[in-house]
Amino acid sequence: MEARRGTLIMILALIAVSSVSTGEALSSDYYQSTCPNLRQIVCEAVKKKINETAVTIPAVIRLFFHDAMITGSDASVLISLPTEDAEKDSSDNKSLAGDGFDTVIRAKKEVEKACPGVVSCADILALATSCAIELSGGPSYTVELGRYDGLVSNASLVDGNLPGPNFDLDKLIAIFDKHGFTLVDLVALSGAHTVGFCHCSRFADRLYNYNGQLGATDPTFNPQFADQLKQACPSNVGPTIAVNLDPFTPITFDNLYFSNLVNGYGLLTSDEVLYTDTRSRPIVQWFAANQTAFFEAFVVAIGKVGSLDVKTSAEGEIRKDCTAYNKKQ
Repeated sequence: MEARRGTLIMILALIAVSSVSTGEALSSDYYQSTCPNLRQIVCEAVKKKINETAVTIPAVIRLFFHDAMITGSDASVLISLPTEDAEKDSSDNKSLAGDGFDTVIRAKKEVEKACPGVVSCADILALATSCAIELSGGPSYTVELGRYDGLVSNASLVDGNLPGPNFDLDKLIAIFDKHGFTLVDLVALSGAHTVGFCHCSRFADRLYNYNGQLGATDPTFNPQFADQLKQACPSNVGPTIAVNLDPFTPITFDNLYFSNLVNGYGLLTSDEVLYTDTRSRPIVQWFAANQTAFFEAFVVAIGKVGSLDVKTSAEGEIRKDCTAYNKKQ
């Protein structure tokens, strides 16, 4: 019992450390006088898109994360270049669902009708992420605003700066640590895999070639789950076939992801390692047992994502079109 209490104290202390904001230039009431109904406008656009396809939920969340982890929370991932060498063209971003991009573009269009030339695409993406999380059952949280849109989007900057599906905990920590994230942040943000899907190719080795042994299956898989995955993802499956990251509540933002890890239902190596590695296991167990604790930690961590390398007016712009720079680059 004492060991358990000590573990919980350690986790709570790490959450407290994570709560320190890195986005001093941002403010929750940034658009209070210039676009007072901003959140309502963005959330309505997100809701309409979700009603068309539930893929919108994970697509927007993932887009926000992939954007911020490269050159900061500056909407650089939205840029489309004729040379096809923008961030979105990198191999790591090829799997970003088009529904995420479309959601932001639609929201921007509606925002421009009400508040022309005022709100950045970066802020719309941050708000859309919050709306998608809340609309799928996740926590409601205040979004700090005041970002400018970035002026650099280069595919070469992406390589090695996003977590991979086969990463062990050391590799995950290396990616997150350079941005100031704690281990609690890392585990909490991984909890976004409670929604969404994954292509079979991203975890096929766990089913058919574990540790380089042809025909071997990762023993940390729940055996029944492994059999189900083999039916959905045969060894010769096509590159477009995907399965849900959470097989039980795939469009609900909840803490079941962590219970899945405990029970061998983690789809990716980078998911299941959070439970199999003893350094992160207590955090997984805590979040699995307490959804409120997960939500609180997630809100802190996603706030830190949105505060990464925020651009000022001198470093960015308010794009008229989220997919193109205003100024000639």
